[in-house]
Amino acid sequence: MKRFIVVFVLVLVTLFTLEMLTPVQQHVIVPFTGLLAQLSAAIVLPFDSSVVAYGKILQFGDSGFAVSIEAGCNGVEATIVLIAAVVAFPGSWRSRALAIGLGFLAVQAMNIVRIISLFYLGNWNLDIFTWVHLYLWPVLIMLDVLIVFILYLRWLSTADTEELAASSG
Repeated sequence: MKRFIVVFVLVLVTLFTLEMLTPVQQHVIVPFTGLLAQLSAAIVLPFDSSVVAYGKILQFGDSGFAVSIEAGCNGVEATIVLIAAVVAFPGSWRSRALAIGLGFLAVQAMNIVRIISLFYLGNWNLDIFTWVHLYLWPVLIMLDVLIVFILYLRWLSTADTEELAASSG
C-alpha cells in the first residue's frame, strides 16, 4: 500500500506539473479543449442547428449564450488521476496501457455529456447551471474515474485467476 501511495503521488505531481508547462498547454491542452468544443457542437448540431463552436467556446447562435471549456472542465485532470492510479498499481504495462486508453475514452465520453448538459442548463437557468457545474459534475467525473479504476482492478484479479488456473492445470 505504501508503494502505491508513493508512486501515485509522484506520477500525479509529475503529470500535473507537465500539464501546466506553457508548451504543453499551447500544443496539447488548448487544441484538445477546442476539439471537445467541436465534438460537442457536432453531437448537438443535428438536433439544434443554432449551435456553433469556435476555439474552446460552445455557443447558441440565436440567444448568444455560450460556455467556455476551461482548465478543469476538459477532463484532463480527471484522466491524470486515473493514469496515476493505474500506473501505481502493479500490473503489466500492456494492461495498464489498455486501462488508460479505455479509461480516457470513458472519462471523455462522460465529459462530453457534462459539457452538453451544462451548455443547455446554462441557457435555461444560470443558478442551476452554477450548482450543477460546481458541485454535481465534478463528483460524477471523479466517480467515473473511480469506477474505471475499480473495473481495472477487477479485470486484473480475473486475469490473475485465469493465469493461475492455466499454469496449474
